[in-house]
Amino acid sequence: MRVILAEDSTLLREGLVRLLAEEGHEVIAATADAEALLTAVAADPPDVAVVDVRMPPTHTDEGLRAALDIRRRHPGVGVLVLSQYVEKRYATDLLSTHSRGVGYLLKDRVAQVQEFLDALERVGSGGAAFDPEVVRQLLARTTHVDPLNDLTARERDVLAEMAQGHTNLAIAGRLHVSRSAVEKHINAIFDKLRLPRDGGYSRRVLAVLRYLGS
Repeated sequence: MRVILAEDSTLLREGLVRLLAEEGHEVIAATADAEALLTAVAADPPDVAVVDVRMPPTHTDEGLRAALDIRRRHPGVGVLVLSQYVEKRYATDLLSTHSRGVGYLLKDRVAQVQEFLDALERVGSGGAAFDPEVVRQLLARTTHVDPLNDLTARERDVLAEMAQGHTNLAIAGRLHVSRSAVEKHINAIFDKLRLPRDGGYSRRVLAVLRYLGS
């Protein structure tokens, strides 16, 4: 997989470069600011851009704004955002711009090397990877939404797993239920959230967006 990194911490950036190289990935650029990231992606689009949220010059949201720009300009490029914090508005914006190839991990998760690599692979293959803590915090502001309150505890568990980007088969394994049970729960979720069966939109994506509060 071809990867571009954007991380202003030299230590973390070089550590990620070495880790990815050891795992057989090609790091085609490693930048320290958002402007250099956008230039590198435009010059040679990677499979995945791994992007820090807070980078120079203001160390606020440059990385996330660059990630959103990449999603708009290069929809074929997967974007995996790394952050020490849950930026709630931008997390939903990031998912809303495109339904495939997107992830948001807290930096603590990078220390769990296999989880980070699994998320990278998932995003690179067009899937999604959201940190469970990101999902939890986003859910905390949506409990007032009536359709979500209609879901059973098991349906909410399934929807939480969907929001993290897991497939039906993976959800079945993680919740120790059958795949057909997961599919029944998902259909019930779609019905309770009153999501249309047609109209050109993925009901799965719409359900996750509703869950995240968009």
